[in-house]
Amino acid sequence: MNSSVPIEISKQVSLACNVIECHLGSTLQAIHLYGSALDGRLGPYSDIDLLVTIEAKPEETSRQALLLDLLKISAPPGKSEILRALEVTVVVKTEVVPWRYPARRELQFGEWLRKDILSGIFEPAVIDSDLALLLMKARQHSLPLTGPAAEDFFDPVPKGDFFRALVDTLDQYVSPPDRAGDERNVVLTLARIWYSAVTGKIASKDIAAGWLIARLPVEHQSILFEARQAYLGYGEDHLASRADQTAKFILFVKSEIVDLLNDKV
Repeated sequence: MNSSVPIEISKQVSLACNVIECHLGSTLQAIHLYGSALDGRLGPYSDIDLLVTIEAKPEETSRQALLLDLLKISAPPGKSEILRALEVTVVVKTEVVPWRYPARRELQFGEWLRKDILSGIFEPAVIDSDLALLLMKARQHSLPLTGPAAEDFFDPVPKGDFFRALVDTLDQYVSPPDRAGDERNVVLTLARIWYSAVTGKIASKDIAAGWLIARLPVEHQSILFEARQAYLGYGEDHLASRADQTAKFILFVKSEIVDLLNDKV
């Protein structure tokens, strides 16, 4: 295990690497740790983000066994004193190198998929525009747990593809059912997209939210402030019960971001 892994997550990261190597070892090329764990902003609800690169598509039995075993060493955000939520993205290298947009994701594990996995529903490989953002984050700041450094392993993501990915991410939040039960994450994700649309860079959720609050009209500031405070562990959010205000915030922010990105894609 790389000694630079933050001590508070080192045991869980080691367990995750062992599970990944057990099921994908024969084709494993790299595992990269990225995200808030390396940015010094590991909050109470932060995931542990792992990018796994393999040489060839695994057998379906290996895919399913990997997802089921990851369930055992992950927990929903804030629900365990021992385990954090894992987010594991697996790509076949030839699907992302040389880079193309949108790229194909082989599989993904996250706590939002727990019920499906336990029910025997396993997501197939999909085209995923978000890989542009993920690979840019990994190249910007990540830690190789297995394999070479990300900046030497993956191609740069062109700025045009980066902005196209931001537009595609916006399309995920079209209607209330798309965000039901996930209001905080949606609000903070939109803050990150706005930050990225203006700066061309990627920031953590709390940094992007702090940057955006002062730029919002007063009537929208409290929604973002409440989401940020809850994410940092300073209290609970009540965004679901403030549905009208939350919806107005989302519509306003999406409209502003679309205007920003129209000249860039």
